[in-house]
Amino acid sequence: MSHSIATSRFPITIYYEDTDAGGVVYHANYLKFFERARTEMLRHEGISQQDLLEQKTGFVVRSVEIDFFRGARLDDHLIVLTSVSERKRASLVFCQELVNPQNEVLCRAIVKVACIDTQKMKPRGIPEQLFAESCSEC
Repeated sequence: MSHSIATSRFPITIYYEDTDAGGVVYHANYLKFFERARTEMLRHEGISQQDLLEQKTGFVVRSVEIDFFRGARLDDHLIVLTSVSERKRASLVFCQELVNPQNEVLCRAIVKVACIDTQKMKPRGIPEQLFAESCSEC
């Protein structure tokens, strides 16, 4: 089965634990939000990371390019938009945006992940059925 993934939407609520002393989300926590959104995107498409791990296949973050435009604050209700913008033999590029209810972008990230053999810790091809026709522009 080939997975063609549209842009996914993952809701985030900002909790006290997410913020710094000024009440704004601490910059590193945006990476956690984006990781959760990528995981839920896969789960929504029926792709289990646990199943992939049992096949000795995993995804690791290779690089992140992130731009901050506005700070998220305590009790904000936001959405992470996630899409696959590029697929190569052993890597994927995700485009992710954190938006508020007015659809204003608070933060944008380009996340490159590599597919690896988890025993050898070396690159491996992405299984054919994953992300075959899923690319969109970032």
